[in-house]
Amino acid sequence: MGILYQAADPIYWVIWLFVLFALMAFNELGRVKLWCGLVLFALVPIALTLFVWPETAAPGNEYGTGTWFNWVKTYSALAGCLGFIALRFVKWRGADGKTHYLYEKRWALCFPPLILAINIAEAVIRDFQVFGFALWEGGVVENLWTISGPWNIMNGIAGILNIITICGWFGIFISKDSSKDMIWPDMIWAWVIAYDLWNFAYTYNCISDHSAYCGLALLLACTIPTFFIKRGAWLQHRAQTLALWIMFVMTVPQFADVLAPIPTTHNPTAFFVVSLLALASNVALAAYQFHRIRKLKLNPLKDQIYTDTKAYQRIAEENE
Repeated sequence: MGILYQAADPIYWVIWLFVLFALMAFNELGRVKLWCGLVLFALVPIALTLFVWPETAAPGNEYGTGTWFNWVKTYSALAGCLGFIALRFVKWRGADGKTHYLYEKRWALCFPPLILAINIAEAVIRDFQVFGFALWEGGVVENLWTISGPWNIMNGIAGILNIITICGWFGIFISKDSSKDMIWPDMIWAWVIAYDLWNFAYTYNCISDHSAYCGLALLLACTIPTFFIKRGAWLQHRAQTLALWIMFVMTVPQFADVLAPIPTTHNPTAFFVVSLLALASNVALAAYQFHRIRKLKLNPLKDQIYTDTKAYQRIAEENE
């Protein structure tokens, strides 16, 4: 990938593949076994918070993991994982003698889009912040190399459009199989791809020399399961793989810089093209979605947008 990345040793790409498959494997463990999910996303983070991260992610450390952004991103990802576990498994016996589930409450179904929008907004703010650094020739900020440019503004706009196009959350349901996955059928492939392009551009812009891992590998680790293992559970896959990666980076902060570095080419053209693709895909998604809303006279805050599409129907049929 000479246009986007340069690795001093091909073995680093082998390590990259190992990271990709490890993320997918641990995501599957946390998905199919409730006790694994609780261990990975509750017990392990508590132990790391008390005994490891105060040292490895201390403010001002040489690897840049001690910033407010890393800490906020870590706990917002974990909050998403635990919130989704609650939606999937919390139940109680009501006064009517029947068993009720948390996902039956419409207010509870507002949590997934809210936590998703917050995570996207955090990254949008960071893109605009990097532009504000005015590092037009590139430079080091918070121990990470970055370069400011129009790509930050372009991708910030793409992220805002990605938030606006989050839809159909009242159609979220829990699958009937033993894994009880959180299925969001309105989050069809078009939105997932637009998100992936935006998020990759964000990591390329703001965490450049780490983006082969926290961008490319991390996005593939949730997108592959979404298309080939458990369709419709993209947000669940995304939250769990993101939490796993951030916990690893907070624990082993030297990984992407020293142990297995895959830096970018630092080519401004690459930054521009990546963000242009992200912006174009999200503009196209927003235009198509607004067209459907207007044509079908839908309420984007209440209605599901894509119920008549093959992608939606396939997801719904596989999980009901």
